[in-house]
Amino acid sequence: MKRPGSDGRDSAETDGGARNRRPRLEDVAALVGLSPASVSLVLRNAPGPSAGTRERVLEAAARIGYRPDRTASLLARRRSRVLGVTFDIRNSFHAELVENLYVAAEEVGYDLALSTLTRIRDEGQAVETLLDFRAEALVLLGTEIPAARLTSLDRRLPVISVGRRIPAADLDVVRASDDEGLGRAVAHLVELGHRDIAFIDGGKGSIAADRRRGYRTAMRAHRLTDRIRVLPGHHTEEAGARAAERLLAEDALPSAVIACNDRCAVGVLSTLGQAGVSVPDTLSVVGYDDSVLSRLASFDLTTVSQSPEEQARHAVAAAVERLDGGRSVPREIVLTPRLMVRGTTAAPARTRRPAEAYERGLPRPES
Repeated sequence: MKRPGSDGRDSAETDGGARNRRPRLEDVAALVGLSPASVSLVLRNAPGPSAGTRERVLEAAARIGYRPDRTASLLARRRSRVLGVTFDIRNSFHAELVENLYVAAEEVGYDLALSTLTRIRDEGQAVETLLDFRAEALVLLGTEIPAARLTSLDRRLPVISVGRRIPAADLDVVRASDDEGLGRAVAHLVELGHRDIAFIDGGKGSIAADRRRGYRTAMRAHRLTDRIRVLPGHHTEEAGARAAERLLAEDALPSAVIACNDRCAVGVLSTLGQAGVSVPDTLSVVGYDDSVLSRLASFDLTTVSQSPEEQARHAVAAAVERLDGGRSVPREIVLTPRLMVRGTTAAPARTRRPAEAYERGLPRPES
């Protein structure tokens, strides 16, 4: 027979309700015989309670599975301590940036709320979601939002643009110098002996424009103006594959290709491999971003690093300076890219010494 509870319900029903309810601070306090205020001191690691008391409270909290309600606590303080981040879910470099942003944010007591761009979800929607979640600042990765809209957003909360140069907007910017990055890629190829160096474009957008300009400027600086060639492309493997197919359909290949990013370069490498074109013996390939893809042994891609760790650290620092440090004057931080030389670049075959060619696995020249 079931024993009725004091309110007329079966005890099994009331006990089941308790079992299904999320453990509360009061439950921990009742278990150890202390006030909720004392338990709260322990769980917040605040001074006061003895070592023995702390041990009892922590043991009881672990036993019943108590977890602090962080959202309620932050609401009570009228702060969320959340940085909202927009990123393209298809962009492997953005994924690395997000990972590094988590590390940098945790070090200063902040958390991240992520809002992704997809084929059916644009950047405006991603930003609105973060505003709904009470993000205290926005960290926008590779944003393409118009400068006027960014300035308007920055009047509501701090906005940090990561990756994009925005001279017309009055907000914080953290980026690598794409002009210099492409300059280093071109210089590396020229030093190897290349002259026919093509560039696969990144399409529309300010970041793509900066990289395209960096390629043209570097080629002119090396007196290769007449060799400048920009192929249409985009930041995807498919775009790289199409550009490679276009090159393969021509009478002669260039000796080197620089892709707008690593994903595009991977599409180039895959298509060249399927066509039996040896990289780097026949054609050298350079990417941009130093993403996880570029470091895979199957690609071993020469590329340009944008230092995602540094970009993430500076972006979080900029947000915290605005939120907690009182800084109101925006600033731009420009980092120097680094060339990462790997296995997809070498001297052009026609200029390589026979011994060097043999070391790369080519047939020995006949005597």
